[in-house]
Amino acid sequence: MSRPDVVDSVAALRARIRDWRRDGLRVAMVPTMGALHEGHLSLIRIAREKAERCVVSIFVNPTQFAPSEDLDKYPRQLARDLDLLATVKADLAFTPTVGAMYPAGFATRISVGGPSAGLESDFRPTFFEGVATVVAKLFLQAAPDYAVFGEKDYQQLCVVRQLCRDLDLPVEITGAPTIRDAHGLAMSSRNAYLDEGELAVARQLNLILRQAAAALAAGVHRDGVTGRAGRALIAAGFQKIDYVEARESLTLAPWRRDSTGRLLAAAWLGKTRLIDNVEIPRV
Repeated sequence: MSRPDVVDSVAALRARIRDWRRDGLRVAMVPTMGALHEGHLSLIRIAREKAERCVVSIFVNPTQFAPSEDLDKYPRQLARDLDLLATVKADLAFTPTVGAMYPAGFATRISVGGPSAGLESDFRPTFFEGVATVVAKLFLQAAPDYAVFGEKDYQQLCVVRQLCRDLDLPVEITGAPTIRDAHGLAMSSRNAYLDEGELAVARQLNLILRQAAAALAAGVHRDGVTGRAGRALIAAGFQKIDYVEARESLTLAPWRRDSTGRLLAAAWLGKTRLIDNVEIPRV
């Protein structure tokens, strides 16, 4: 298996995609921050089903990190990432520098409303501005027909869909199911920060959310269910709960029983913040 070609400039990226377009090929994109795992690879497999060519961006985006967050220690392992991309036959890796993405004098940001309100924004107020800005740039640079994002970052997926609708970006967004380990823990690059004891606690997150979602589906009052789920997470060993909330699936407005729903949570284990979500079953 050969590694994908690598380009690190916008000009080189556009030249390669221009060649593909000349041959009548469709292009799918999978934006990542690297430190790839099976969750990312599942997105690339879906992208390859959508289009004849797949480009994967690997860029740790500084604008979505607050000063107190883990930008400096976020795992960077490009050689390993390229080896993994070879196993799923990605065609091209785009690995821009910070200077290429945000050159001197860069002064534009994209603000997204709607599904960005609450949840992550209550604790990371600049996060979705950074996500929207870098995703818009990637889509303008690569002009893909399709892009694939994981449902693990469910609010982010909703924000990207809103971004494309509002700005008329001609990219079809596909949400891909969350990939989990054998114990139900959602795969995440930040799982590497957890020791064995913390991993055992982390694996309770999805179980508690699924139990809470089942209670919501059975008719138990929303606030009572989310409150009990938060207390159950503390009892399981999480140190702090940022939120456990039931939201409508498309808009992320507060969930009503007559709508499709998602139960979303963010919780801390030591210095590691984990997020997860589950669908609220329809009865």
